[in-house]
Amino acid sequence: MNDKDQQVHSPTTAEMIREVAKQLEDVPKEERRDFLRRGVAFSVGAAAAMTGAVSSSAKAGTFKPDPETLPPHVAKWGKSWGRDVNTYPYGQPSKYEANVVRRVVPWLTADQKASVSFTPWQDLEGTIVPNGLHFVRCHGGVVDINPLEWRLMIHGLVERPVILTLEDLKRYPSVTRKHFFSCPANSAMEARGPGLNSLQITHGMLSASEYTGVELKTILEDIGLKPEAKWMFSEGSDPASVGRSVPIEKVLDDAMLVYAMNGEALRPENGYPVRLLLPGWEGVIQTKWLRRLKFDDKAWWVREETTKYTELLPDGHAKMFDWVFESDSVITSPCPERGWEGRKPGPTKVAGIAWSGKGKIEKVDVTLDGGRTWHEAVITSDKLPKMITRFEFYFDWDGKPLIIGSRSTDETGYTQPEQQQLLDARGTEFVYHRNAIQYWEVKANGEVNNVQIRRA
Repeated sequence: MNDKDQQVHSPTTAEMIREVAKQLEDVPKEERRDFLRRGVAFSVGAAAAMTGAVSSSAKAGTFKPDPETLPPHVAKWGKSWGRDVNTYPYGQPSKYEANVVRRVVPWLTADQKASVSFTPWQDLEGTIVPNGLHFVRCHGGVVDINPLEWRLMIHGLVERPVILTLEDLKRYPSVTRKHFFSCPANSAMEARGPGLNSLQITHGMLSASEYTGVELKTILEDIGLKPEAKWMFSEGSDPASVGRSVPIEKVLDDAMLVYAMNGEALRPENGYPVRLLLPGWEGVIQTKWLRRLKFDDKAWWVREETTKYTELLPDGHAKMFDWVFESDSVITSPCPERGWEGRKPGPTKVAGIAWSGKGKIEKVDVTLDGGRTWHEAVITSDKLPKMITRFEFYFDWDGKPLIIGSRSTDETGYTQPEQQQLLDARGTEFVYHRNAIQYWEVKANGEVNNVQIRRA
């Protein structure tokens, strides 16, 4: 292996964020928000330029429809033949939704091999994220694997080590489940203060899908797991060979080997042909392009769980093996990308999403005054464990400024904390698993901005 080949270990998301903070040191305080806005504006603008269109919802405030298309007239699209049924053998969204895409922050990473793209929650409905919009985080780029050449080696403290083909794996009984999926750095740019003025960037390292695959315990029952096995090591076959230690309790609980997502085969960005799924746990431990599972009586203490993906505590110690996501939520409407510009006072809806890696979301509260008072929202989707839950809150807006936010409570009784509570508990060096209440400032003109509230 030459020197170039050895440079496949990417910076972690924490290192990316620290680089952004370093760039900010040379920017005067009063100019920092503009600096951050320019970064995301470049990303959003570049995407719009490539597609040549913006979504219909983005145009709604300024677009003037042709009177001839409105009732009682017969619209022009109803007066001629449409295109052939199978013009697009793989279906495509409407051309008027061409701006609904994943986006990147170009200056966040040195290149686009070890980088991240963000899910556009401001444009989504329901709880399932389409495969083409699922956020992507890679450490060595996206690899394409011929499924006929793919193999999974399972060895170590098992009675019968095996090497499985994809056909072998699919012979086992399958299960289909819905779960959210998140990077531990989701919302990390907000750890020290308001970051980018964008819901897609603050909370876009989060998605949710329907997964189909085989429970790992089903395979282990077949090949035999030795009683002294306490840990499993999962390793990917991408250039970065990302691997993590997983406690046997999680393996035997709900771990899955996944080969399908939202009804179709995994996409290469999501680990095709097979990835590990650990519902409710951080994404980096859920190995993509899976090649090996080894069982042992101890953890492996690899790079991604020792020097990386840990939390530096105020006393100087690092918190390791911090896998599970606690209750979290965010308001998706309104948000910086989808404000209330041009909206008249009157009946108004606030909507958002909530999730927890510890089970079901039981309750979501919404505030309109920066947390002084809270109102219980209505849950509008199924309450599923370790899955996105939708909520809405209705009120009469008087046209005056608001500071809105949401806080979720899961079935364990845990309630989402304020930013100051996290700072008091973790100090200022933490990045991962930030689940503080997200506040949006709504101005009288409907503009929405990312803000934080610090309480004494």
